[in-house]
Amino acid sequence: MTAAGRPTIYSIPVHRAFADALAAGIIARYADGALGLAEGMILLPSNRARSAVQAAFVRAGGAGLLMPRLAVIGDADLDESVALALDGLDDEPIAPAIDPLRRRLLLAELIERHTPAGETPITGAAAFQLADGLARVIDQLHYEEVAVSALVDLDLGAFAGHWQASLGRLRLLVDHWPGVLAKTGHIDRAERRNRLLGRVTAGWRAAPPARFTIAAGITTAAPAIARLLRTVADLERGMVVLPGLDQAMAAEEWEALGPTRPDPENPARPLETHPQYHLKLLLDRMGARRDEVREWDATSEYDGPAARTPFVSLLFAPADYTAQWQAAGDLAAAVAGIQGAVFADDGQEAQGIALLMREAVETPGRTAALVTPDRDLAERVAAALARWGIAVDDSAGQPLSRTPPGALLLLLADLAAAFDSVALVSLLGHPLVRKGEGRTAWLDRVRQLDLILREPGLAPGWQGVSARMESSPPRRQGGDAEALRSWWDDLAAGLGTALAPFAAPAPPATLLAALQQGLEWLTGDAVWAGPAGRMLAELFDQWALARGDGPALVDPADFPAMLGQLLGQASVRPPYGGHPRLFIWGLLEARLQRADLMILGGLDEGRWPAAAQPDPWLAPGIRRLLGLPAPERQQGAAAHDFAGALGAREIVVTRAARSGGDPAVASRFWLRLAALAGDLPEPTPGGAALTRLAAEIDVPPGDVQPAHRPAPRPPAGDRPRRISVTGVDRLARDPFAFYANRMLGLSALDPLSAAPDPRWRGTRVHRLFEDWVRGGATREGLEAELAALRDDAALDAIARAFWLPRIEPALRWAAEQVWSAEGRTPLAVEAQGEMTLDGIVLHGKADRIDRDGEGHLAIVDYKSGGAPSAKAAYDKLDNQLGLLGLIAREGGMKGLDAAPVASLEYWSLRPDRRAGGAGKISNTYGSRSDLKSAEDAIDHAAEALADLAARYLFGDAPFVPGEGVGYGDYDQLMRRDEWFGRGEDGA
Repeated sequence: MTAAGRPTIYSIPVHRAFADALAAGIIARYADGALGLAEGMILLPSNRARSAVQAAFVRAGGAGLLMPRLAVIGDADLDESVALALDGLDDEPIAPAIDPLRRRLLLAELIERHTPAGETPITGAAAFQLADGLARVIDQLHYEEVAVSALVDLDLGAFAGHWQASLGRLRLLVDHWPGVLAKTGHIDRAERRNRLLGRVTAGWRAAPPARFTIAAGITTAAPAIARLLRTVADLERGMVVLPGLDQAMAAEEWEALGPTRPDPENPARPLETHPQYHLKLLLDRMGARRDEVREWDATSEYDGPAARTPFVSLLFAPADYTAQWQAAGDLAAAVAGIQGAVFADDGQEAQGIALLMREAVETPGRTAALVTPDRDLAERVAAALARWGIAVDDSAGQPLSRTPPGALLLLLADLAAAFDSVALVSLLGHPLVRKGEGRTAWLDRVRQLDLILREPGLAPGWQGVSARMESSPPRRQGGDAEALRSWWDDLAAGLGTALAPFAAPAPPATLLAALQQGLEWLTGDAVWAGPAGRMLAELFDQWALARGDGPALVDPADFPAMLGQLLGQASVRPPYGGHPRLFIWGLLEARLQRADLMILGGLDEGRWPAAAQPDPWLAPGIRRLLGLPAPERQQGAAAHDFAGALGAREIVVTRAARSGGDPAVASRFWLRLAALAGDLPEPTPGGAALTRLAAEIDVPPGDVQPAHRPAPRPPAGDRPRRISVTGVDRLARDPFAFYANRMLGLSALDPLSAAPDPRWRGTRVHRLFEDWVRGGATREGLEAELAALRDDAALDAIARAFWLPRIEPALRWAAEQVWSAEGRTPLAVEAQGEMTLDGIVLHGKADRIDRDGEGHLAIVDYKSGGAPSAKAAYDKLDNQLGLLGLIAREGGMKGLDAAPVASLEYWSLRPDRRAGGAGKISNTYGSRSDLKSAEDAIDHAAEALADLAARYLFGDAPFVPGEGVGYGDYDQLMRRDEWFGRGEDGA
């Protein structure tokens, strides 16, 4: 304290590098002798601030020095424990703080147990999520030293009914919580820190420390911290150093920030989104005035231009005072060194930022830092730098849920809660599964399993996969089918048994133990290795210590969401190992630190500042009545972080016109900067505009010529001599598709967990008729087959609701056609046939073959949709039935003798509402067709085969894409979008 009795409070202006200026000033004041600095203590807001100040002392130390003791009392979110050394304070120990996970489990149980009359109970993941919000409310009540009784005294007459109900439930829970907490022998972490801070404050007031004590960079306005800072400011060898207090702001503007405490006679809302509001609140709670704060006199080589500080003050003037922008005068000196870039999307924004950081690397000694709260942008920038072999540390870390161990745990939890083939294949192919020796063989099995599961109609559960594996043909399984089935049996036995507790509601600890057993069965110890693995192991340990706490039973379907919440809130910070001159900082990490080039990225509304998160328990008005901070105060903290970063010497601000595929709105900070400073110059690394470089970095040099229409022309000797009847139609309609399928061996894969599609439904209908006819085509047999179709586990809800009621009448109609056909007898179903014609082996399969009363054959083909037209048959585009008739007529059908073919019939099972759901029998010949009989259709199809074989199988005709063919499986292979519509020659 000064001689005049004023508290010793300083502020370091925003244009100065806080940590370096602080270190320089402390060294100038206290570096008296070898131990001068070592006698002191510096109180800092966070562990990250401690690292920044420590690095600043190292830079300023020159030949070396002994640093003061650096102690942490908590960051802006008041989430970190007090790290003060309570020298000389031997009072009774304070009860330990309850573990956060255990507290959340206990609060979730409390929420489930106490449901007000008439309200729906809240259970499972919803209770677990609300417990997190309830914990924050309890902590904020402690931080702001608001008594729980204040919840009862509130007048809520002006609030909506649902907020009154929410507060009623909150009162109930808060009333019960102290008793629940007392049984554990712990106290809330916030209350414990308040007690620790209170003990330090009282101890220093009674016996001031002989060493110098400095509280630096602390902006948290919690009453306990404010009292400690006032105590430090009043010490004979103490001082408080604030970051970026606006001492140039006019008094009326300062007052316009609003009241710092509830005042019934002044209902005006404080401007909590302003970057100076929380500093005003802190000074008020310290009992200090802004005019008592002095400017820190030390400087550093990392400071920005002095004109930047008044510019930042003007930039964030309250809305009622922005008219002074028009009288601001020449701002050239203030905005010198500030550049801006607006990119087309967030992908190009990341590329542009990476280009700026790469340019910084190429300048010896130059440092660059990306500052952004957008973790997606940070990951994209790190990935873009990796393309040049540059590794950069993201000091804000990565959510545990997005690390390999965390992602593996969530995949396993999803699979355990609801068996799904996508989750199964993703889990088995995870990089940590069977890591090391034997992984190659393991992945071979996973790929085989993947191919087997890529087909609609998979029955649910482990048994469904086993059934699919038994029914899948060996050619689909690849390699040794028996070895694959043995591998699957071991997998189902090992992993399936481990996850058995998920079959019914169980205690959370039981479900977590099942997941632990599953993880170790899949990975051994690999899942627990590395920083992320160790953090995951700590989570399991914390849950194990909380065994018995929390909800008695949890629905397994809710457990993945509960884990996802926990893992998403845990941040993994890997050991440093990236480039020593490049950094990616979150807002907390950027406080008090500075680089030569500061890139402020993600300046879109909702990204920086982030959207205010609503409190599920307390309405904003109720929070104001209680004296709790509004959710918008975090936006004020983000504004203060932006203002602090804006003081650097060289700055590039960036944003994206589109983010996540949607149009983005410029951040309020960007809009203010653009309105005051005008158009900012765009960076030009290498002499080119940054946005153009980012847009063109992946564009190949030179003129890009689109591909011409493909026309592969393999030698005649390499062309197939064996073709199916459906292959003939494919060759006729789209030669390129035939080439890709038959010669290149390419076919589209079904998606995993595919719903029953038209192809599957058609196959299922064919199997129904096959089984029915083989069983004698009786009425009882039809009912049995229809019952089996209704009970088919592969049908999803949509198929059961829409397809099944429509197809059943058509199936009954088809059966009636069989029963009512006089003189016709089914001879064969799914009849295989083959014949050689002019050097070509033609083969195919008929759905059904009948014999009429005259001994002639009838070929029947079922269509679950519409049947091909007679015109398609005459144009030689539909030859399937004609060629099947040709094989049958020549005696090529297995088990049948040669016989004349009298009928070629398509039985369309598309329900016709006008005919009561019946189908339709059609021919591709007759009196209205250019083909008058089945024999004509057969001969016509044989001509089509001969013509196609001469051109494509024996000749050298190119396999070009078909004319008028719709989009298909091979569009990407043929690069259709590059040539379609540009003319026959591709010009």
